[in-house]
Amino acid sequence: MTQQLEPMPTDWHRALAVVAHPDDLEYGCAAAVAGWTDEGREVAYLLATRGEAGIDTLAPAECAPLREREQRESAAAVGVTAVEFLDHRDGVIEYGTALRRDIAAAVRRHRPELVITLNHRDTWGGVAWNTPDHRAVGRATLDAAGDAGNRWIFPELGERGLEPWDGVRWVAVAGTDRPTHAVDATPGFERSVRSLLAHRTYIEVLTDEDPEAYCRTFLTGTTEAAAERFGGRPAVTFELFAR
Repeated sequence: MTQQLEPMPTDWHRALAVVAHPDDLEYGCAAAVAGWTDEGREVAYLLATRGEAGIDTLAPAECAPLREREQRESAAAVGVTAVEFLDHRDGVIEYGTALRRDIAAAVRRHRPELVITLNHRDTWGGVAWNTPDHRAVGRATLDAAGDAGNRWIFPELGERGLEPWDGVRWVAVAGTDRPTHAVDATPGFERSVRSLLAHRTYIEVLTDEDPEAYCRTFLTGTTEAAAERFGGRPAVTFELFAR
């Protein structure tokens, strides 16, 4: 019998989603975010880069503001207004204390109970190699969730008025091949399509398919693939680490 996924916890009010690039959240998380904001929960986005190295035909100086605008439009489609960028260099993000510090600072600012990030492992399900940026940001986010609560790690944050926050109760990893929990994707699905479609410039370079058809097909496939393990309901899946 297929092991069923547990519903994601609901006893929380604030979440912070931390990823490397514009569009990372939209390739799988947006339907869950839309459902959460509908319920009155606060969700903020933190992006390590502006995705400036993501389009071969656009120089980084031109690409960065365009992708930032698309990310803000994308976030608004699912009820997120707080979108921050750390300005690490796209494609060469380094895992280390500088990245952990930046993420820990954001955790202290936003004080989430739930932190969300993207697959931090070497591969996507053992099939495709993951990018260095995804691995670095995912791993640093898992670590920074604890760093944020320890006043003796990055004491300079306290000097900037960012008091420790030890209230992160879970870190949820999207895009994992080891999911443990899920959220019903149905209520937020249409907005998740609009949210991904907001990255139109990137998508039009990525595929010759009609952009809306591409977004709908991709998100339908990923959410329906989880249905067998979630009572027949299309779902957004997460690997949940309790703290």
